[in-house]
Amino acid sequence: MTDNRIPTARLGDAGPEVGVQGLGCMGMSFAYGPSDAKESRAALDRALELGVTLYDTADAYGAGANEEFLAPFFKAHRDEVVIATKFALSIPADDPTRRVIRNDAPYVRQAVEASLKRLDVDVIDLYYMHRRDPAVPIEDTVGVMAELVREGKVKHLGLSEVTAAELRAAQGVHPIAAVQSEWSLFSRDIEDRVVPAARELGVALVPYSPLGRGFLTGSFADADKDLTADDFRRQQPRFTGENAAANAALLEPVRAVARAHDATPAQIALAWVQQRAGVHGLPVIPIPGTRKAGRVEENVRATAVELSADELALLEPIADKVAGDRYADMTFTSAGREALS
Repeated sequence: MTDNRIPTARLGDAGPEVGVQGLGCMGMSFAYGPSDAKESRAALDRALELGVTLYDTADAYGAGANEEFLAPFFKAHRDEVVIATKFALSIPADDPTRRVIRNDAPYVRQAVEASLKRLDVDVIDLYYMHRRDPAVPIEDTVGVMAELVREGKVKHLGLSEVTAAELRAAQGVHPIAAVQSEWSLFSRDIEDRVVPAARELGVALVPYSPLGRGFLTGSFADADKDLTADDFRRQQPRFTGENAAANAALLEPVRAVARAHDATPAQIALAWVQQRAGVHGLPVIPIPGTRKAGRVEENVRATAVELSADELALLEPIADKVAGDRYADMTFTSAGREALS
């Protein structure tokens, strides 16, 4: 291990201690076009050397392929890593391109057994409900998740894209270690209700897509023109057409702050998310996704970047100007459901 490991923070009042930045592993086998297994394995190794200990996957990423890919790495470093995976996005046998949200108890039990087998572990450190089915009381879903904890199959519980009311209801059944939601310079809807609820309840926030799915880094400007046909970002409204052009124009303040710090736009975007911990008074552990060791190093260096009050003020207006939703169907998100309440 190197001497420049990142600091740590606790996932919730009773959760595990992890590096203040985690690693999103989805793209190593799903969603972002072709990947290289050797390159991805190098990224995993480098992340651990730098103190990244929270590794995020899900059973839906490549229909289990991502969990299977990560299993040898986890086996080699079981005592050093915190494994986070998710259930809820069922893949129908007759249409592998579809996802059906399931929160019912039989499915939760089926899903955890399948993930344990693919990951080749006896226990999952952090088990998330990936998406919410409003037709199933959240108390019922968290109730069966709590049974998994008592049975020793899961250590800690998490929820993804839940509303503040759903989080409070869940916490009434069993302690929740972390809430995972999109949070970035482009996506700040959770700050209105979810973040205050998490702070009140002692729950950590795990922001996914803290780099705006790569858009905030400048790695692409228009999904239709710049990304491969199988890249799912082509389906997200804010990354195509007129929306993409309008949003690309919002990046100049990010680049200006980056120049002042001799940093990259990605590092500024990540530093902004990390400083939400101090702004809102709760643990914030972003999970930027990458499959390149060099990008891991770049992302980790963002933990040492401190943005001034003036720089934060310069970046503050960006989110309100973003064109297009983050998903074509926002009912799957906490913001979409809170808008209906």
